[in-house]
Amino acid sequence: MKNIVITGGAGFIGSHVVRLFVNKYPEYNIINLDKLTYAGNLANLKDVEDKPNYKFVKMDICDFDAFYQLMQDEHIDGIIHLAAESHVDRSIKDPFTFARTNVMGTLSLLQAAKLYWESLPEKYEGKRFYHISTDEVYGALEMTHPEGIPAPFSTKASSEQQHEAYGEDFFLETTKYNPHSPYSAAKASSDHFVRAYHDTYGMPTIVTNCSNNYGPYQFPEKLIPLFINNIRHRKPLPVYGKGENVRDWLYVEDHARAIDTIFHRGKVAETYNIGGFNEWKNIDIIKVVINTVDRLLGRKEGEDLDLITYVTDRLGHDARYAIDSRKLQAELGWEPSLQFEEGIEKTVRWYLDHQEWMDNITSGEYEKYYESMYANR
Repeated sequence: MKNIVITGGAGFIGSHVVRLFVNKYPEYNIINLDKLTYAGNLANLKDVEDKPNYKFVKMDICDFDAFYQLMQDEHIDGIIHLAAESHVDRSIKDPFTFARTNVMGTLSLLQAAKLYWESLPEKYEGKRFYHISTDEVYGALEMTHPEGIPAPFSTKASSEQQHEAYGEDFFLETTKYNPHSPYSAAKASSDHFVRAYHDTYGMPTIVTNCSNNYGPYQFPEKLIPLFINNIRHRKPLPVYGKGENVRDWLYVEDHARAIDTIFHRGKVAETYNIGGFNEWKNIDIIKVVINTVDRLLGRKEGEDLDLITYVTDRLGHDARYAIDSRKLQAELGWEPSLQFEEGIEKTVRWYLDHQEWMDNITSGEYEKYYESMYANR
């Protein structure tokens, strides 16, 4: 039986990975390790919390002693590391927290895993440390809008079509790191530590860099759930600059499937990029969200376009991210399962159908509940 720790499992992406592993692999013991900061919410996992192969442990990944003890007590074979501070605006205001969690927290996990696995007769055999990172570590790409790429929200361009139009203007696994925000700098540093533990100690590590995720259970400080909720309440939709920054978007369950595939079949010491070949200007995706919410709420489509409010651009705002995931597709056979049209429809419907979840988040009630639950533990 495999004993796997998933850090940050109460967060957005982490909860989808936990759910997938708990349901797909009943022979595994899945330990969800989360500090339950503002972005962690165990309500995200109500549907699996009573499963016999699931356990939640409240822990700070920076607590080396506690994690080392957990490694020994639970005989951990694998670590899927998602826990991180991830919001760029917060990193600009408080870079120290991002350095502590993303860099020192990752180092704490690496060292505890190293000491425990090296103490075993089999040492690193059958073990794996899988670190999930971001496309933002690569910096920014040139802003180009060539002819030949289908317009957003029509027919999705294939990877071959996009490469024919853009050439090689995508982030590759070999792209030089060039982070521009405290968040991406902290993630870049943690990536380097993970690779250093393989090169120095022989630890079986893997790193993946993924594009923007969207879907259910995302904390509503991020663009899509924030704007869905604001449209519902007819609140302003603050758009940085002119909204021309471009991002590649991937449905979160497709990311979870990629993590599953890479954890089981990826090559040790490799890096894999995960993306959707699905580029959007921020302003275009916002208009799609507005039209979709209006339609599903029975309003006139586009009725709430006047909620768009342009605000001062974010400091150091990268112009364009675009992931080349052809290596993952070619070597391991993974590819996105959803067209963006289907994914955004499912996402908007989910948030509109789960207003209680959203209201608990925006009111802070979920934090009060878990603070009281764990106050005496």
